[in-house]
Amino acid sequence: MKQKIELLAPGGDIDAIKAAIIAGANAVYCGLDTFNARNRAANISFDQLVGAIRLAHQYDCRIFLTLNIVILEHEFKSLVKLLNRLVNTTLDGVIVQDLGLLYVLRQYFPTLDVHASTQLTTHNAGQIPFLKQLGTSRVNLSRELNLREITALAKVAQTHDMLLEVFVHGSLCIAFSGLCYSTSASAGNSGNRGRCSQACREEYETTESGHNFPLNIKDNSAFFDLPALINAGVYSFKVEGRIKGAGYVHTVIDSFRKQIDGFIATGELTQDGERLYQVFNRDFTNAFLRGDLNQSMFIDNPRDHSEHHFIGKLRATPGDTISVVQIFDTTQQVREDKQQINHSVSAKIAHLSIEKIKLSLQFTSVVGKPLTLTVTTEPSDNLMNHSVAAQTIVLTSRSLLQATAPLNADDGDAMTAAIEKRFKSIANANYELVMLDTAQLNAGLTIPYREITQLKNELLAYLNEGIATIAEVTLPKLEHHPKPSGQAPRLSLLICDPADAALADVTNSDIYFKLPDAYKRGCTQYVDFLQQNPRLIPWFPAVLIGKDFDVALTILEQVKPQWIVTNNTGIAYHAERLGIHWIAGPLLNTTNSYVLQSLQQHFNCRGAFISNEISKQQIRHIARPKNFKMLYSIYHPILLMASRQCFFQQSVGCEKPRIDNGCMLSCDKSTTIKNLKGDSFAIDKQKAGYPSIYNQDQFLNTDIIADLSDLFDGFMIDLTDIGAGGNPPPDKVALIKQFEALLSGQEAASELLASMVPHSTDQQYHNGL
Repeated sequence: MKQKIELLAPGGDIDAIKAAIIAGANAVYCGLDTFNARNRAANISFDQLVGAIRLAHQYDCRIFLTLNIVILEHEFKSLVKLLNRLVNTTLDGVIVQDLGLLYVLRQYFPTLDVHASTQLTTHNAGQIPFLKQLGTSRVNLSRELNLREITALAKVAQTHDMLLEVFVHGSLCIAFSGLCYSTSASAGNSGNRGRCSQACREEYETTESGHNFPLNIKDNSAFFDLPALINAGVYSFKVEGRIKGAGYVHTVIDSFRKQIDGFIATGELTQDGERLYQVFNRDFTNAFLRGDLNQSMFIDNPRDHSEHHFIGKLRATPGDTISVVQIFDTTQQVREDKQQINHSVSAKIAHLSIEKIKLSLQFTSVVGKPLTLTVTTEPSDNLMNHSVAAQTIVLTSRSLLQATAPLNADDGDAMTAAIEKRFKSIANANYELVMLDTAQLNAGLTIPYREITQLKNELLAYLNEGIATIAEVTLPKLEHHPKPSGQAPRLSLLICDPADAALADVTNSDIYFKLPDAYKRGCTQYVDFLQQNPRLIPWFPAVLIGKDFDVALTILEQVKPQWIVTNNTGIAYHAERLGIHWIAGPLLNTTNSYVLQSLQQHFNCRGAFISNEISKQQIRHIARPKNFKMLYSIYHPILLMASRQCFFQQSVGCEKPRIDNGCMLSCDKSTTIKNLKGDSFAIDKQKAGYPSIYNQDQFLNTDIIADLSDLFDGFMIDLTDIGAGGNPPPDKVALIKQFEALLSGQEAASELLASMVPHSTDQQYHNGL
């Protein structure tokens, strides 16, 4: 088999990275203490990262660094400092979510290989060239995709010279990654900032269908689907687990290594997968990959399932009923096996070290000859891995040393001082300078000092595996372009009911029409509707998979409206190619100026909704590009999560054992669930929409009109009535009139709006991220 396959392992700490390397991972992804989506992982320091890179490269393994969160405006200064250090390492790639960071990397740090994170929710054929245009070389697909959909996207990726990653093992989010705001609304603990508090794993009051963990799904495992994924064209098989320990990582990676190698060698799967149950798991499912979304994906136990698995195997054994003693013995054996795994892995990685390499520098000067620098590198005393032997090279200046006339001892001292100044701080994260010997420098000799600097640069390139040092980058200051003078913010409306098109008769506001998530194949209903209502601006959803993307693209191409709003980058890619003015929707998670620069410069974007996750202070410093609209939603249901899986099976029950195409198009249900703290959440499924969960309160932010009207061109109100949770919606015409009054300066309208929307909050605006 000629196809190259990468086994990509998690590395939440140094021991886990070491365990992944010796288990046979082709690459490891890890995070620093900041800018990564696993705050609960131990993570590593910069020096440890460089040591891990060096160790991994000895084993022909690569290291990728996660920078997979949305970035706030004030963070770019420290982030660029980090990037300036990273480009001068031998790091193999960075994993990124933020579109602004993608722009910065492409513009200022082109030597870094960039991978698109699963947080970018990539699931259709338009998103792959969109990300390619932003400089990414590979993309991690959404975990919700089935094998047929992955195969189709692999062909698209090949066309655009992109590599595909797919998660093959580990925890599953029930929500679409990048679109989960489950605790952001109340506490600012956003999954988009690596602070997911796992509301989906929480215990809830017993539901009508008798479940206490109605959102908890089993772990993902494609252990027996590897041949199908290989044939589909997937390059990288990624394992989740950066908050797991070394024992877990080694067991899982070693199991997958043996399975992959066995299949390549024999064409058969040679492993039974039982070892995967010896370490943490919530039982396993491959239902997303099979496209069979059924009730068996859920499990009423968010904790470790290992003991239950092996006890279950006892129960499956023909014969007498198992005894309490057998259960006890099995439980003890599972626990002892876990301890043994941990002890065994600790012993296997004990000889691996990431300690700095010792660096010795000796300078020699002889008149009429070049200045000579002898460089010796050798492993640290406690580096027990003897595969790294001591090495010595000699570097020389281009010019010959000349005697000064008359001979002046101070000249020799001056050159010595110049050398010591340049080389005494040469130690970096990879090397510890243990000796700087200038005793062999003869007095009264000199060469141009630029050649001493050149020697330093040659040394740095040698220490960095032959890569020349890249000069430090400083981002230019962005210009804050004002909106047109004297222009007050406009009100806009979001509707989804065709009957609400009649609201055009009572307001001059822009009206966005929210298109569905799903369609019948070949559907033309919305083409006709939008052509008959040209005042309506199409609003495209965040998730458009397979045929649904095809239909949405047909709507775009056939209606060809002057303006659209899209929450999907695949639609954005095609809108730019069709010459359609487009606005980035709020679910694209825009939190900084560089997102705006990226969208405008690369895709001719004309405006963007700023994320509702960020605060007044975080919004204030965002720089508007020239001729660019800045928008903000001031009234809407607070989406906590959307899923491809059904939320009703575990809450109120459903007569269907699994989701089918009819469910997406025809199911129209709502209910509530309540956690043990007494907080209620609205579950809402619209016809042709994905099952979603909403906060018990609506988002209502009237403060921003007084605070930031100078910054925004428009404020939107959501009149779709989605996610109301059984609360009667306010009269729409009355709402419009009060918001219009507020925008015209009538402050009393704020109190009237608060009374019309009694269950509301604006905590996100005050708390931020």
